Amino acid sequence: MPSSLTLIGAGSWGTALAAHLGRSGRDVTLWARRAEAARSISATRCNDRYLPGIDLPDTVAVTSDLDEAAAASDLWALAVPSQSLRSVAKRLRQHLRADRTVVSLAKGIENHTLMTMSQVLTQVLDPFPAHRIGVLYGPSHAEEVAEGRPTTVVSAARDAEVAGRIQDRFMTDRLRVYVNTDVIGVEIGGSAKNVLAIAAGIGDGVGYGDNAKAALITRGIAEIRRLGLAMGANAQTFAGLAGIGDLVVTCTSAHSRNRRLGERIGQGQSLDDVVDRMDMVAEGVRTTQSIYDLAQRHAVEMPITEAVYAILFEGEDPQRWVEELMTRSAKRENWLPEALRENG
Repeated sequence: MPSSLTLIGAGSWGTALAAHLGRSGRDVTLWARRAEAARSISATRCNDRYLPGIDLPDTVAVTSDLDEAAAASDLWALAVPSQSLRSVAKRLRQHLRADRTVVSLAKGIENHTLMTMSQVLTQVLDPFPAHRIGVLYGPSHAEEVAEGRPTTVVSAARDAEVAGRIQDRFMTDRLRVYVNTDVIGVEIGGSAKNVLAIAAGIGDGVGYGDNAKAALITRGIAEIRRLGLAMGANAQTFAGLAGIGDLVVTCTSAHSRNRRLGERIGQGQSLDDVVDRMDMVAEGVRTTQSIYDLAQRHAVEMPITEAVYAILFEGEDPQRWVEELMTRSAKRENWLPEALRENG
């Protein structure tokens, strides 16, 4: 029987969605990169490495055969790390048909090319129609989705009908999906928030308190909005699920890997030591490099991102960054560069 969708990637997010959608009556195919992992998950019905304690229903088929996974459904959802998306997409290209829909679940910006995930897919899968490529972003920790806790996300694609198709495949009584056609805005908001989550964690580690975190979240969304507008996004998107929604949950939740990484750095640990001790990818580290570079490319002022970049990659003392941010020149709260004012 054909699957409702194929999830490419058996990390915490791919596994969580497989478990949730499988319990909701979907037939799901879950692809794991390593054959040993696929056999273990299939036999035990649990992914102990990435999502312990969550059982996969029988409606989820697990395989390490990419040909089998690709042929299982007409909707592919890629839940792989952002910096691995290009290589996985190249392997999938031979299986494309005109009726496929391809969805990126990865939140990040590719280093060096500075492409969003939908842009990477559009380039790699060409001549596959770009309007059939979408993303699914929003405030959605894997642990809570896997447990069936109420969660709301946004499906974005250039074509509203394609975004609606993605919405239909993923929406359940505990996973509510909204539609948006501002793909670049959703991707910038959902990716850049990981940089701000590291900043929030650094603040937690140093002990700055709730006032500082509230300021960081609100000023953080302002600088993300500036970058998004410079790249052609709709300002309203950053008041939505992939903007303020995702930013709030990632900056405040105990589930957030990026916030946790920042907290340990704020406590004095080195970036290398923190990353070495983490079993899962904290996308914000690599995304900090890309967002910093995008800000330089588009001449957008992003002081919080610049501070995180300096701490992670230039050895800046975490306890000094708040002083530098607090002593910047005075500004209006709704300040925008002249070039962005009409659009914003």
